[in-house]
Amino acid sequence: MFVTSAYAQTTAPSATEAHEGVAAHGGNEAFPPFDPQFFPSQILWLAITFIAFYVFVKRVLMPQIGSTLEHRRHTIAGNLEEAARMKEEADAAIAAYEQELADARAHAHEIATKARDEARAKAEDDRRKVEASLEAKLADSEKRIASVKASAMKDVGSIAEETAAHIVERLLGGPAPKSDIAAAVKAARE
Repeated sequence: MFVTSAYAQTTAPSATEAHEGVAAHGGNEAFPPFDPQFFPSQILWLAITFIAFYVFVKRVLMPQIGSTLEHRRHTIAGNLEEAARMKEEADAAIAAYEQELADARAHAHEIATKARDEARAKAEDDRRKVEASLEAKLADSEKRIASVKASAMKDVGSIAEETAAHIVERLLGGPAPKSDIAAAVKAARE
């Protein structure tokens, strides 16, 4: 889409006019930066620009960069010192923790030993009390058994005499003298 206007037609040179302009100047014209007649002025401006840039870098940028690097060096050194200090504090805290843990274990062992000894002593005391109670009950039981046995033995003699008298009476058909039966039972019991 081409715009055709009177302005565009009057101000824009045509291709033939541009070609004629080059031909009018000899057609041999070089690009100005590459034209040797401009080399001395280009070298002068290059030197001025380089010196100005060098002075700017040396006086403005290098001190700022140097101060930034120095500031970073101090910051890093400070951070390293702080890290070393914090590591020492952490190591000290760990050592204190381990010492307290060892102390707590030792104390717990002492408490456990004491509790075990107290429990053993209490168990021994309870055992002695139970043994004493059992011995007292056993002695009481033996006394009762002895009294029951004595009472039974006392009655055994009379029962044995009565039984022997009944047996003899049945076997012989008549009563036997009591003194003979008592003597026979007494002899058998001894």
